[in-house]
Amino acid sequence: MSEINTYKYYVGGKFVASTSGNLIDIDCPYEQAIVGRVQAISKAEADLAIAATKKAQKDWADLDLFKRADLLNKWADQLETDAHEIAEIIMQEVGKTWNDAVKEVTRTAEFIRYTVQEYIHTNDTSMSGQNYPGGSKNKIAIIKRIPLGTVLAISPFNYPVNLSVAKIAPALISGNAVVFKPATQGAISAVKIIESFDKVGFPADILQLLTGKGSDIGDYVSEHEGIDMISFTGGATTGRHLSSFSTMKPMVLELGGKDPAIVCEDADIDKAVFEIMSGAFSYSGQRCTAIKRVLVNEAVADELVAKLKGEVEKLTVGMPIDNPVIVPLINKGSADYVEGLIADAIADGATLLAGNKREDNLIYPTLFDHVTPDMRLAWEEPFGPVLPIIRVSSDAQAIELANQSEYGLQASVFSRDFSRAAAIAEKIEAGSVQINGRTERGPDHFPFLGVKNSGMGVHGISRTIDAMTREKLLIINL
Repeated sequence: MSEINTYKYYVGGKFVASTSGNLIDIDCPYEQAIVGRVQAISKAEADLAIAATKKAQKDWADLDLFKRADLLNKWADQLETDAHEIAEIIMQEVGKTWNDAVKEVTRTAEFIRYTVQEYIHTNDTSMSGQNYPGGSKNKIAIIKRIPLGTVLAISPFNYPVNLSVAKIAPALISGNAVVFKPATQGAISAVKIIESFDKVGFPADILQLLTGKGSDIGDYVSEHEGIDMISFTGGATTGRHLSSFSTMKPMVLELGGKDPAIVCEDADIDKAVFEIMSGAFSYSGQRCTAIKRVLVNEAVADELVAKLKGEVEKLTVGMPIDNPVIVPLINKGSADYVEGLIADAIADGATLLAGNKREDNLIYPTLFDHVTPDMRLAWEEPFGPVLPIIRVSSDAQAIELANQSEYGLQASVFSRDFSRAAAIAEKIEAGSVQINGRTERGPDHFPFLGVKNSGMGVHGISRTIDAMTREKLLIINL
């Protein structure tokens, strides 16, 4: 990373430099180095970019569906061709391991192809007037789904390719235009996938990539009258802020979580340990769907704790190029926050079993036992490799603690008794509950949603298409 590249934003089918002359340095999470610089565009440039999508969107929606599909499939192919180049930037910019970075790109190509097929096989529906009392069989409604217009796609740092395209592809195949505002840390990865997009030959102005800090340009484009729908993935604080000015504007928000793993006394403990380890510590816990607390029945707590401790101590720690489980966190602020949660837990009397070691942004995997509900670690989302264990006396207590969280994204329940696990799952306030498995997103065609402060609306390929389109009736009078 000796040479520092400056990356342009994308508007009108071209990469251009901002007339503002302002640039943003993107720092590497694990080296004292700048990955590159991105444009900090002006509000006037955002205005022009959004306005240009309006005519382009109408022409794009009128384009033959299979021509739209062909372009998107070619983009998927191009992403696979460029996978290693994109993965290199993902690794440098957000600190993801090399293997995971490559997998993210290939998974994204698969996502595009499935999305195309999902939309192609979506048909208009119809209704007959005779099915309502007093209605006439001579009145028939054809129910179509039409695009909303210009979709604002705001993506997070932790999956800068997959969670960007998870918004862009459904929007485009259904006939929308897209204004793409990536997280600042993740903006270079966004540029790289749009470079692949540009090689395919899409019409100009159906996708505009706008870069800049959220505080400078994010709010402005979110409130812009030219935006017809917002799809956002990120923190709960920003999500609540967005929802506060979303009057009459459709919005899907995918926010944070404090996902619990409930371990009953009849659970397969080895299975639970395996799933919890994977769910809690992959990508250093920087996932909204990471397991962030364990609620274990006190009858099997000692066994579970001992086995988790042994596995935590085996976790590989290091730099992304070496493909360890634990990598440095995204920035110093994140590492400071996690370190503060750890310090508070120790001060409040939690039992430290492993970890509590830091090297710059690298936080070693940390495990606590005897965490109690009066500790910050029991409730706050660390977005880092620290896992609290809370001992409970009953299923009812586990459910109560699970539901006291402000979040409700996912949960896991471990029990050999399916009926028992299902009964617990029914009572947990979460978008989805995994039985005998780790919390995770996907497969990508499954619905994905959160309740409470974990989100609003539903993701998942078909659900995202629904969110980015609306019904329109054509009523035929025979």
